[in-house]
Amino acid sequence: MARERPAELDVGGLKAAGGQADKTAVDEPREVIVEPALDRISVAQATEVAELRAALRRFLHRSERIARESGLTPQRHLLLLLIKGARDGSETSTATELAERLQLAQSTVTELVGRAVAAELVERRRSAADHRVVELRLAPEGERRLALSLRSHGEERAWLIDSLSEYGILADA
Repeated sequence: MARERPAELDVGGLKAAGGQADKTAVDEPREVIVEPALDRISVAQATEVAELRAALRRFLHRSERIARESGLTPQRHLLLLLIKGARDGSETSTATELAERLQLAQSTVTELVGRAVAAELVERRRSAADHRVVELRLAPEGERRLALSLRSHGEERAWLIDSLSEYGILADA
């Protein structure tokens, strides 16, 4: 059975559009020319990236612990946070918006939302503007647990912002 090729194929770092790989890239090795300045990074560059990754990992690890202490899984915590913190300030979201923000498949988000609804953390409502759209809003228990979690996150957020500012990653923080 033949496999379908994706619309854009990455072959050894070379992208071919239209589902057809560059025949030369697949069949014959190409000489890669690397400029001397591009084949190494400085210790300072590596340290900055390593510190950023370590700071983010520390924040995520502690955030997951705080979420669990608030009676939420890390996934539910993030779901509640993204609904409450909707970009438009409405405190509502849709499964489509959440899938985009979480970078997850819509089916995965729908399942996560379904579990949050069953746990009485999230409520579903038809949009007043478009009855085809289902809006998600925090239920009172979801509000309570998210508030508990966010109060506990204050120190962690301040630490992360300080860490990012120290390495020049955040300007004027």
